[in-house]
Amino acid sequence: MQRLRQIPTLLLTWYRQNKRDLPWRNNPTPYEVWVSEIMLQQTRVEAVKPYYERFIQELPNVWALATCEEEKLLKLWEGLGYYSRVRNMQKTAQTLIANYDGVFPKDRERLVTLSGIGEYTAGAIASIAYQQPCSAVDGNVLRVISRLLANPTPIANVAYRKQMAEELTAVYPNEGEACAEFTQSLFELGALVCKPKNPNCTACPLAEICEANRQNKQTLYPVKQEKRAKRDESVYVFVIQTPEGFCIRRRDTGVLKGMNEFPSVVSHGEGVEGALFALGIDEYREVKRQRFTHIFTHIRWDMTCVWIRTDVAPFDAYALDEIKESISLPTAFRQCLRIVEDV
Repeated sequence: MQRLRQIPTLLLTWYRQNKRDLPWRNNPTPYEVWVSEIMLQQTRVEAVKPYYERFIQELPNVWALATCEEEKLLKLWEGLGYYSRVRNMQKTAQTLIANYDGVFPKDRERLVTLSGIGEYTAGAIASIAYQQPCSAVDGNVLRVISRLLANPTPIANVAYRKQMAEELTAVYPNEGEACAEFTQSLFELGALVCKPKNPNCTACPLAEICEANRQNKQTLYPVKQEKRAKRDESVYVFVIQTPEGFCIRRRDTGVLKGMNEFPSVVSHGEGVEGALFALGIDEYREVKRQRFTHIFTHIRWDMTCVWIRTDVAPFDAYALDEIKESISLPTAFRQCLRIVEDV
């Protein structure tokens, strides 16, 4: 605990001199902290910036989000992936209006009862927006503390993460601006200095109290469990052009369930003709095909994208411009637009 108690004094001075100018730091309301933290899950800061600014402009508060049409909501999220995040956000917005008069509760215990809000996000809202001494332990923070203590416990260990959150909370500054800054300073140190590879220890304000740095074993921490091997799937994706436009349907099973797609079929060796027959198409003309790869958390898709023309639309059809501007498509399928655009 002695090392942890030294962190605030050392880190806050550094943070005030080195913090990045990020759009969600300009007005840290509970809503804006929440939107930014959900977007930042599994996504780089630079990639999130334009999404965040567009989302806040279109849906500036809980009420706007709660009543947003699903297609618009998914379009605003298009490209960020993990679409369950934004669906949970809308559920939470609706719950806040129904049960909390549209206001986020201040305490972690009630925050974690909301859809898609776990201990980390609850801690971020409570500390950054409400300036409470409440830790928010994400991957950046776990990396910083694991190195600081040279702790060999795998960071996937739930008990370890809980213990770390409790011990950090115990060393927080009192309520106020410093409390919000401390949470963000831990994020910032992990993002800018204490990086997963090639940490810049000479620029680190915690270098003198860091045990991993003292031992010159920074890269051994944090300890991670081996990743599960990804499963490979071969997938046919059909860009079906009809007199009415290009066909889009909703996925009803598997990964990306509930999302729009160019009609797709997991291949079991049946070939293009067999895959199209499974979609109810037996008369068509193939225009072009192109290969793509898309990687999910546990699945790697080897995609054969096939552009065909047929006289009868087996699914709802849309103009190409409408698909680009108004129809939400996950990145896995949106890349297949290239087969049409490249001609």
